Order: sequence, then C-alpha cells, then structure tokens
Amino acid sequence: MAQLFFRYGAMNSGKTMEILKVAHNYEEQGKKVVIMKSAVDTRDDVNYITSRVGLKRKAYLINDDTDIYQVIKDMDDKVSCVLIDEAQFLSKHHVIDLTKIVDELNIPVMTFGLKNDFRNELFEGSKYLLLFADKIEEMKTICWFCEKKASMNLRINNGKPVYTGDQIQMGGNESYYPVCRKHYFHPNLK
Repeated sequence: MAQLFFRYGAMNSGKTMEILKVAHNYEEQGKKVVIMKSAVDTRDDVNYITSRVGLKRKAYLINDDTDIYQVIKDMDDKVSCVLIDEAQFLSKHHVIDLTKIVDELNIPVMTFGLKNDFRNELFEGSKYLLLFADKIEEMKTICWFCEKKASMNLRINNGKPVYTGDQIQMGGNESYYPVCRKHYFHPNLK
C-alpha cells in the first residue's frame, strides 16, 4: 500500500543525501524513481538536486503551475516511487496532487524539506504535508553552537541574526545555521 511521507529537518540534516540513498536503493533493484524539486530552489545547477557533500542527480522541476499528478500519470514507464526535495516550497495544490498519486496511482511519494522558516513559521508546503502525510518523520542534526538537537534555522547576515524579512532566501551555511531553541534566541555569533 502506497503512502505519502514527509521527512523534515533543519538545515544540514541530510535530507538530500537521503533522497539520493533512497533512489539508489530502488534503482539497484531495477525500479524506476522520479526525482523532483521545487523550481524555487535556484541554487547550484537548477535542474539538479545537490547534497552538501557534492553528490547530485538530475531532477524534474516543479513550477507553480505544474500538475505533478498528471506528469507522473503520463509517464511511459511504471514509476515505483516519487521523491521530492525542497518540499517546503510546494503549494497546497501540489500536495493534493501528491495525495492523488498515492491514492489513485498507488505510488509511494517521499517528500523532504524544512518544516519551519527562519521566523519559525510553517512553509505552505510543510503545513499541508503535515496535514495530509501518512507518515511524518523528523531528520535530526545538531545545533551549530552546542550538542543539542537543532530544530530551527537561524538566518544570518553580516554575522548578525535576522528574524524578519522575506520567507524565502536561498542559501547555505553562509546564510543559515541549524540551531536549538536556546541558540535561536541567543546565538553565539562571536
């Protein structure tokens, strides 16, 4: 029975590496996977998902008007699994498409992304994945400043924490740190 999975974690929790691992496991058994990512993610090579350790794979882009259900339904080969990176950037209609892929096409869908932004507010995609996913799992990493579990993302600019601004600003370690609650409010940016 196919299910919709949402695996979320703070920055640097290994979400993209996990997608690459899952894809490898399916393909090693001769099964077709479809890797997709939000077109909002313009870092690096736009048509690829890229892990921080340098591994990358080609991915289908999801634009605001993409009908993910129809894209998967129209594929010639039997799809065994759909993997989605940067799922926090999906819209509600994309998440509904994913539920239809699971419920009508009986294909498992695994989504990976951030739960909350740097202001500690839910992204639209994350909100609806938390509502509609069959299985929700947190991927853990440690705080940039201590040994506690990181559950938040701290945006930095010129060595100072940022708590207001546009929800989406693409970046990596130069712009964001995974942090625990204590260090979200009191970062050690010395």
